[in-house]
Amino acid sequence: MADIRSLCVYCGSRSGRNNHFKKMAQNFGCDLAKHNINLVYGGGNVGLMGVLANTVMENGGEVTGIIPKHLNEAEVGWKEATNFFVVNNMHERKRMMFDLSDAFVALPGSIGTLDEIIEVITWKQLQLHNKPIIIVNVDNYWQPLFTLIDNFIKEEFTTFEVFNLFYVVNSVEEVVPLLKSLPKFDKKTKNTLI
Repeated sequence: MADIRSLCVYCGSRSGRNNHFKKMAQNFGCDLAKHNINLVYGGGNVGLMGVLANTVMENGGEVTGIIPKHLNEAEVGWKEATNFFVVNNMHERKRMMFDLSDAFVALPGSIGTLDEIIEVITWKQLQLHNKPIIIVNVDNYWQPLFTLIDNFIKEEFTTFEVFNLFYVVNSVEEVVPLLKSLPKFDKKTKNTLI
C-alpha cells in the first residue's frame, strides 16, 4: 500500500457555474481530513481551492498553501492555513508543491490547473518521478483533455502508453481508496527533479 501523507491538489481559483463542483470540493476536503492526508495546494482563499482548503481545516486536517508574491493579493492568500508560504514566482510554487507532495490530483479548473497537471504528467513521462497522478473526471469535465491526447496518439506524436502515466476516476470519493490500493513506491530514488 502506498504511503500517501501529503496530497497536492490542483483546482480552480473560481468555483465555476456547476454547483456540483463546490460540493465535490467540500466532500474531498472532508475525506482528506478524515484520512489525515495533508493538503498541499496553491495557497488561495477563493474558488474551489478556497472551498477545499477551508473544508480540510474545518474538519481538523492540515493544509499547506504555497502562493507566489504577485498572486498573494490577487488570490487573497490564505494565511490561516496550517503552513503558508509566499514564494518568488510560479516556478518556485510548482517546485515546492511537487517536493512536499506524495501524489497529485486534478479537480476542475482552468488553464493554470491544466498547466500544473500536464507538467507533473510530463515529468513522469520523462522518468523524473514516479508519484501517483489522478484526474477526477467529475461530470466528464476532463473529457476534452482525453480527446486531445487521443488526437496526439492518432497523429503519432505519442503512444497509448501516455494514458498509463495517470489514473482517471469519476468522483472524489474514489481518490483515497485508489491511493491506498497502489503499491508502495520509492519516494527517494525517482522523485527528485533534475
